Amino acid sequence: MITLLLVPLLLPWAAPALARRVPAHCSPVAALWALTVSAVLLAGGSVAALGTLTLTGLLKIPAFAALGDLVHPLRTPSERVLLPLAALAAGLLTLAVLTLLLSLVRQSAGLRTARAAADRRPAAGDLCVIDSPRPDAYALPGRPHRIVVTTAMLRSLDASEREALFAHERAHNAGGHHWFLAVAELTAHCHPALRPVRDAIRLAVERAADEAAAGTVGDRRLTARAIARAALATNGRAADRPTVTPAATTGPVPQRVAALMAPAPRPARHAVPWIAALLAACAVLSCATAATGAVRVHEDIEVAQGETGG
Repeated sequence: MITLLLVPLLLPWAAPALARRVPAHCSPVAALWALTVSAVLLAGGSVAALGTLTLTGLLKIPAFAALGDLVHPLRTPSERVLLPLAALAAGLLTLAVLTLLLSLVRQSAGLRTARAAADRRPAAGDLCVIDSPRPDAYALPGRPHRIVVTTAMLRSLDASEREALFAHERAHNAGGHHWFLAVAELTAHCHPALRPVRDAIRLAVERAADEAAAGTVGDRRLTARAIARAALATNGRAADRPTVTPAATTGPVPQRVAALMAPAPRPARHAVPWIAALLAACAVLSCATAATGAVRVHEDIEVAQGETGG
């Protein structure tokens, strides 16, 4: 049982190496979905394993066993190993919940601030221009969707580059990319190994918007130039806004520009590239072992309750 519950906690450590290679083998949209779904499954498996270990440890304590209507405290193999593991699992689970709540508070406050700033200014369609000396542009989720751009960013680009930039940000809103970023942020708090996967999801989000913008304006080089100049205008300064608001200037811009300067990617002939299939297999195995471990614990609980013996 302990081995089964350790598997979902160890498998996510294989995810970063696989996640970094997924965008090179899949189209941006396919990579985005493969990475996000795999991250959710890996996070779910690890949280389930931590929760099961914690519950198992608690039910070995007579007071908690009585609360669970157990005839006797839960009996499991590897008694000496289980209690320290259960205590560690409880601590990790508590830490994950606390960091997730703090992130949720920060992101919510940032979104409210950004939405209030946008609502105070007149909008031309979905475009909202903010008077600021700091170059920035991003897609603001909510109702209605907004493309927020500062006057400094507008001055940094020519007319055609602005259109390419706007097309990029509109692609974020049209694709609901803020949801993918929110899920990536959530999973990163469930297991430390999923933080690099969060970065891979952010890259896939930007690559998907890059390709959509290039298709809209009909010029890959123009799109690449607009993104490069917009990133240079920010001078590498981190924007003071929520991480769930996607923007053309985030992520590894040189890598994205190089991809846009290359010919448009052809649709993959194989439905599931091997690297994405391997990542998905790890995610499914994580959930399967976590579920099997939970079932084993449930059976032990039934025995301790005297329903099937004991």
